[in-house]
Amino acid sequence: MTNKTTSEREIVLAVLLEILENDGYSHIVLRDVLNKYQYLEKKERAFITRVTEGTLEHLIELDYIIDCFSKTKTQKMKPVIRCILRMSVYQLKYMDSVPVHAICNEAVKLSVKKGFSGLKGFVNGVLRNVARNLDQIAYPAPSDEVRYLSVRFSTPEWLIKLWRKTYSLEILEQMLQAFQEEKRLTIRCNRNRVQPEELQKLLEAEGLCVVRHLYLDYVFQISGFDHLSSLKSFQEGLFTVQDISSILAGHVAATAFREECKQSDVNSDSIRAIDVCAAPGGKALHVAELLEGIGSVEARDINEYKVGLLQENIQRSGLHNITAAQQDAKVLDKEWIKQADLVIADLPCSGLGVLGKKPDLRFKMTKHLAEELSVLQREILEVVCQYVKPEGVLLYSTCTVHAAENEENVHWFLKEHPEFVLADIRPMLPEELHRDVQEDGMLQLLPGIHKSDGFFLAKFRRVGEHR
Repeated sequence: MTNKTTSEREIVLAVLLEILENDGYSHIVLRDVLNKYQYLEKKERAFITRVTEGTLEHLIELDYIIDCFSKTKTQKMKPVIRCILRMSVYQLKYMDSVPVHAICNEAVKLSVKKGFSGLKGFVNGVLRNVARNLDQIAYPAPSDEVRYLSVRFSTPEWLIKLWRKTYSLEILEQMLQAFQEEKRLTIRCNRNRVQPEELQKLLEAEGLCVVRHLYLDYVFQISGFDHLSSLKSFQEGLFTVQDISSILAGHVAATAFREECKQSDVNSDSIRAIDVCAAPGGKALHVAELLEGIGSVEARDINEYKVGLLQENIQRSGLHNITAAQQDAKVLDKEWIKQADLVIADLPCSGLGVLGKKPDLRFKMTKHLAEELSVLQREILEVVCQYVKPEGVLLYSTCTVHAAENEENVHWFLKEHPEFVLADIRPMLPEELHRDVQEDGMLQLLPGIHKSDGFFLAKFRRVGEHR
């Protein structure tokens, strides 16, 4: 193998150590590394991405395999050796194009380079033993349902138990499988700058594979690019990277206002919307686009750096009816009490619906932390619901598939705030999703079942005199 390839594995090792040992977030660490090494060829960057993400996605299974062939269990190993073995076993099991001898030899070289020459025999022995017996590994029996699903899909047992209370075995397996499948990047056409048909032609001219999404005709899934910043269409702000589930939330939130204003003589910019936890801004920008000419949006975040990102994305979008502001969603802004026609509350959550994009969350999230987040969501809802005008809309959403953060929070909110009712969201949704709407105003999207990440949204309307 060349020094260049060895360097790639060194990069992977550094990324895994930062994520697994130093609590870095996978999507942020990997993004920063790929930006740093933009000079590498597309193939090399793809190797770094695949081995990093693959190791994280299959971590429990990889540890199970290693533990079958090592007297020293993974949790007792030195972090560097543990990560080298994990990334190497991933290559052995899931990357047939890489020769076994190369995987073993490079793992040994990397161990020596990192100061563990005394363990090179151990690393070599474990990996060659795994390679010889990979097809004979005795996995947990399906009858041991929780353990079997945990190892097969590298998902913590507490999560398997939690979801099994809500979902059938068939649905659960589809969800878990979806988390491990490679997905194309989803983008939303910025229709204030270009129409969907023209954007598709431009993307294809840049060499991308472009597929229109089933749910909305201005949403595409793209592949075949190295990094977005190299695309002229991205530089010009012709599209926004955003999952379909998040796009649906904005679509549901603002489409009704747009249609309503089309049928009446409403004054320009009379609709006021506020996104209380907006960064990086996908929903706020989408709503601003939908309300252009009839309304304005204030996009907020508690973090100064994230507000800076919001401002950058707003500038790139070319929209003039949206501003960014720094504000803690838990602190009441008295100036906004009963001033908003639309409040978007896409709140901090456990992220259990996006494990496919953030695989490290399955190891960082705990049952206790998920419960704490459901309480935080209620605290924020108590504050931001005060901004909604009579007959105004509050849109609540999360990127999780955890009932305590979703349906249970909705029922709590309706009980505590009888001035709000669930509003029908079916007219704003594609027909394919109508049967999945609960109680008229709630939708739980499930990975593997729907063409999206795991996502929840609920639409409330404040009862009172019409605007």
